[in-house]
Amino acid sequence: MNQQIITLGGGCFWCTEAVFEQVDGVVAVESGYSNGHVVKPSYEQVCTGNTGHNEVIRVTFDAESISLREILEIFFVIHDPTSLNRQGADQGTQYRSGIYWHTPEQETVAQAVRAELNEQLKGRVVTEIQREDNYSRAEAYHQHYFAQHPGQGYCAMVVVPKVEKFRKTFRHRVKAAAA
Repeated sequence: MNQQIITLGGGCFWCTEAVFEQVDGVVAVESGYSNGHVVKPSYEQVCTGNTGHNEVIRVTFDAESISLREILEIFFVIHDPTSLNRQGADQGTQYRSGIYWHTPEQETVAQAVRAELNEQLKGRVVTEIQREDNYSRAEAYHQHYFAQHPGQGYCAMVVVPKVEKFRKTFRHRVKAAAA
């Protein structure tokens, strides 16, 4: 197995985590905070928008089973990369679209995929691409949130449609256990 890690911010981490936990080739998903200036911020601090952090997921994947390009294609389908500091009703810099790379090769792939999408969307993509910096794991109650609370209001109204969109668009990438 050739495990790699990429960190993604696409709005509320409950949404992105719920999708990527179902992606075939993904080994682990962890919710956290990245690319801000406060060391180990709390959820409450991040929610103020004053820490500079983004709600993110760290995706560990088997690069022999799924490519980074495929991971990013899923990422761009399940969130709006043209919405600055917002996903749906979630608003603030902590909900910005971002790809946080761990290797220069990942940066190259991310730049290429974003450029292709930006061409399709006529220059409207606002997704930032930066080296992952100042990452910290989110509190335990945020981990696997959707799996533990599928009937919770936000999950039913916001997370479920994103999961369904992934499952419909990328049928061939849904883990057998999730199918």
